Amino acid sequence: MITLADVQAAARRIAPFVRRTPLFRVTLPPLPELALKLDTLQLSGSFKARGAFARLTLLDADERRAGLVTASGGNHGIAVACAAREAGVPATVFVPRSVHPAKAERIRRYGARLEVAGTVWDEANAAALAHAAAAGATYVHPFADPAVAAGQGTTALEILADDPEVDTILVAIGGGGLASGVAVAATALKPGIRIVGVEPTGAPTLHASLAAGAVVTLPAITTKVPTLAAGRTDERVFALLQDRLDRVVLIEDSDMEAAARLLWDEAGIAADLSGAAAVAAVLAGAYRPAPGERVAAIVCGAGADGISAAAAAGP
Repeated sequence: MITLADVQAAARRIAPFVRRTPLFRVTLPPLPELALKLDTLQLSGSFKARGAFARLTLLDADERRAGLVTASGGNHGIAVACAAREAGVPATVFVPRSVHPAKAERIRRYGARLEVAGTVWDEANAAALAHAAAAGATYVHPFADPAVAAGQGTTALEILADDPEVDTILVAIGGGGLASGVAVAATALKPGIRIVGVEPTGAPTLHASLAAGAVVTLPAITTKVPTLAAGRTDERVFALLQDRLDRVVLIEDSDMEAAARLLWDEAGIAADLSGAAAVAAVLAGAYRPAPGERVAAIVCGAGADGISAAAAAGP
């Protein structure tokens, strides 16, 4: 679906629009030292801005006039709305009923039309596809669009530029767009680097597909984290990840809540629950770094759900 050259081309196109976020080395007891890639500081609050602008910069004049349509658990919709506003392009974002209210409000605040459809992302996505076909608008897939995946892969370019000695990158997986872009770029630049995916036990999309050797559709989704709640990945994403992922580890929603509390309490990092997933893998023991292993965890998004989890812990 994409190559390193595609990721590098995306980096050049989006450079005027997105932020180069920091890689922050920190020890958060009881964790070993980690390098945190803080895309909580990215435009729109998550890595999704990279992919949204990578897709937007490829549209011709007629496509811009027709506008954008997407489906999202929250962060991708915010990013598409943000990119559309910057370009003066109309956008419609479909979200499931499980979307966090603060994320829905941000989509509206960026000027996009918000439509609520279904209980999970897959149902919202079906509605978005139907609307895009009827309206003649460009549909922006959150993880299966090659331009979007290439944009997300620019995260890996920055990580390895800042710390070429990184041994392992931990990355949250919803549909797999971030993981596929990161895996393609990182393994091309540094053969032998480990890419470890992190999924909730309530939506083990890639984990189940890798075990089956082919893309599977989950019979049910039970995670309460809508940004990690895809019931099926794309065949092209799976093909990219099948040979590039070292493994996929599973965590509980409560692990993400605990990691979000730790990031807020110890580092002042306001990660949403999906943004805390990579750190949660280490905190919960789902991934145990070897002594001396240099691990980078992508803190992929900010949001009120992580802060709410921290606040719920009390003083």
